[in-house]
Amino acid sequence: MNKKTILLLTFLLGSVTMYAQNVGSSPEYIKALTADWKGERLPDGRPKVSDAILERLKNISIEEAWGVLRNRGYQNQYESDWQIIHPDEPMTGRVVTAQYMPLRPDLEKYIKAQGKSEGRAQQGGTNSWPIDVLVDGDVYVADSYGKIIDGTLIGDNLGNSIYAKSKRGVIFYGSVRDQEGLSEIKGFNGWIKGQDPSFIQQMSLVSINVPIRVGRAVVLPGDVVLAKKYGVIFIPAHLVEDLVITSEVTALRDEFGHQRLREGKYKPGQIDSQWSEEIRKDFMNWLNNYPGKLPMTKQELDNYFKERNW
Repeated sequence: MNKKTILLLTFLLGSVTMYAQNVGSSPEYIKALTADWKGERLPDGRPKVSDAILERLKNISIEEAWGVLRNRGYQNQYESDWQIIHPDEPMTGRVVTAQYMPLRPDLEKYIKAQGKSEGRAQQGGTNSWPIDVLVDGDVYVADSYGKIIDGTLIGDNLGNSIYAKSKRGVIFYGSVRDQEGLSEIKGFNGWIKGQDPSFIQQMSLVSINVPIRVGRAVVLPGDVVLAKKYGVIFIPAHLVEDLVITSEVTALRDEFGHQRLREGKYKPGQIDSQWSEEIRKDFMNWLNNYPGKLPMTKQELDNYFKERNW
């Protein structure tokens, strides 16, 4: 083999590597997608929103979270009309995304070959691949284009694996099988569009940790999800802390306002409009003498009021 042939082969191999589309996104790509996040990151590049914030987020109402996002210009983050395995158990977590499509043989062949080159499991279906990347605190979110019959992404075996890795559950724009078995996994929860006893077929996983669409919502890897019986909201990681403290203060303002209205101290118009200086001082005094435990620290509360007007 002469020198020119060797150089040509090297160039061709390099070109194939350069233009190969990975099944799983690189950390660099995820960091670029979530560039507004300035905090700690997971090894795969996703933002690592703190466990404490995830726990506080459970107490935020869907309406409050939606209002904050809407005011920040994020109008396409909510989806409703779910079947929920345990409706009274809210779930929060860091999102891992997966995109499914109807099966096309030549694309499926490429996906499996590329998955092999990325070290992904070769036994079983590709629908196990997103589960393999989950870590504690993750929520597996998939767009399987609403397919119900023959579109079941998991049963109770994979459900047990998901919970073992993430201590969370799933949000599928699609379906599951063996919902009865899934409901018996303690701590596991799921928001799905349907369930069916059939096995998955004529579907293909095409990518992990890419932007996906879940109904009317746009979802990025590393988003934080708030899932409740009233719907699901996907929150950009860089907005989560601000959303939590803003929503917590809004809830406290509502609690104060409702109490004062019951007491007859103020008229509804006074509470529903911009507050007077008298009401502001009354509210701050009420906060300082709050009978229970405030959801935020005193420092967080002070910082919030420094940066905002009434």
